[in-house]
Amino acid sequence: MKLADVVVANYNLVLILQRFNIELGFGEKTVAEICKQYGIDTNFFLLICNVYTTANYLPTKEELANTQMDMLVPYLVASHVYYLQERIPHLENHLNRIADACKPTQGETLRKFFHEYKGEVEKHFQYEENTVFPYITDLCKGGKGQRYSINQFEENHSNIEDKLGDLTNIILKYLPGDIMPNERRGLVFDIFQLSSDLNTHSLIEEKILIPYVETLEEKNVRR
Repeated sequence: MKLADVVVANYNLVLILQRFNIELGFGEKTVAEICKQYGIDTNFFLLICNVYTTANYLPTKEELANTQMDMLVPYLVASHVYYLQERIPHLENHLNRIADACKPTQGETLRKFFHEYKGEVEKHFQYEENTVFPYITDLCKGGKGQRYSINQFEENHSNIEDKLGDLTNIILKYLPGDIMPNERRGLVFDIFQLSSDLNTHSLIEEKILIPYVETLEEKNVRR
């Protein structure tokens, strides 16, 4: 298929193009042609697209084995950069304008809640980038990873989008109706979009990252 047709069929895929450094303006080129142009493994690109597009999608071991997975960690890191440098600051700017229009106690509650959420996200991503991703890189180089296991990551993997639901409830239910209604509608919509994208990010880690690393661990133990 042409990449443009793929994106039109699921507009959420626009969100992943930047993480692959794919620029818009790809004309009539197919997915395979664009992947070749940008040095992306086509199977890996389609793997990510399938998670974004198909509910309950779970890649088989054969699919993972036939996919060049060396782009997985850079893709996840690029996702972290997108969330921390673009989406979360965008939400924060919206929220601060609304907080400024609220009574001081209400505004302070909003800011504190979002500040705590932002801190949780940063801590979550730092753990992955400082502990999990270097471990995976070491496994890819043939290391044994004796001091860590992907099971530890799986057991402690939290859904960082959950607290966004609490923020949505505050904005929908508990702020006076006359406080910046248009701004609030825009903020709620952006929160829903970010929550959905973060959920898919978690699914990529659960459905692709963890099974892939388990395969690496088994392979390296046998060496």
